[in-house]
Amino acid sequence: MGLNREALVCTHLEGSYNGKKSIIHDLSFSVKKGEVVGLIGSNGTGKSTTIKGIIDLLPFKKGEVVINGYSMERDTREAKKSLGYVPELPQIYDELTLQEHLRMIAAMYELTDEVYEKKSKELLTLFSLNERLTDFPADFSKGMQQKTMILCAFMHQPDLYIIDEPFIGLDPFAIKNLTTLLLHEKERGAGILMSTHVLDSAEKICDRFIIMKDGGILAQGTLAELYASQGEFPSLLDLYIHLASQEHDHE
Repeated sequence: MGLNREALVCTHLEGSYNGKKSIIHDLSFSVKKGEVVGLIGSNGTGKSTTIKGIIDLLPFKKGEVVINGYSMERDTREAKKSLGYVPELPQIYDELTLQEHLRMIAAMYELTDEVYEKKSKELLTLFSLNERLTDFPADFSKGMQQKTMILCAFMHQPDLYIIDEPFIGLDPFAIKNLTTLLLHEKERGAGILMSTHVLDSAEKICDRFIIMKDGGILAQGTLAELYASQGEFPSLLDLYIHLASQEHDHE
C-alpha cells in the first residue's frame, strides 16, 4: 500500500464542465487510507465535475490530484492503476459478455489467473451473477448493469475507490451487499470517496463528510464535528437541509 497515509489528496482544484466558466473553485480535501468520505451536495454543486476531474475524464484547469502518492498529471499510469471507479451511469460494452468485461479488467490490471478466479468468484457470488457470465450486460436491467460496474471496479482491489451515486437502481439486497463490500475494503485499508444523495446510507458508513456548495466546500468533518459547529440534528439529512437553507437565506 505504500508508506503514505492518504489515498487521495486534492489541492486547490479549479475546473469547468464545458471548458469555459469555472464550476470548481479552489477545492482542497483528502481521503485517508481506511476511510470512507461522503461527498454531499445538491444537483449542480460540482460533485460530478469534481469526480470526473479526479479520474482524469475532465482535467482540472489548476491544482493537483495525488492518488496513493502518485500525481495524476505526472504519474498518470500509476495513479490510475491505484484507482477503482463506479460511475453513476453504467458504461457497458455492448459486444462483451459479463465474463469478458471481467477478463478485460483482469488484463488491464495484470491480475494472475489465480487472483482473477478467486476475486471474480467472490464478487459474482455476492451479487448473485454466477449464472449470467455468458450473458451480455447491455441487455441487463439498470440495477444489474450497476452491479457489473461494481464488479469491474472491485476486481483489482485498488488503494482508492471513487464511487458516484452507487445506490441508484440497486435493490435492497444489493445495497446491503455493496455496503458490506465497502466496509470490507475500508478495513483492508482502501480509501473511499462516495458521492451520494442517499444520506441515511451515507450516515451509516461514512467516517467524514464533504458538503459542497457552488463548486466549493460549505462544510466538512465527521458527523460529531459538524454537529459541534452547527448544533445537534436528528440526522445527516436534517443537518444538510439546515446548512443548505442557511446558505440560501444568505444569498
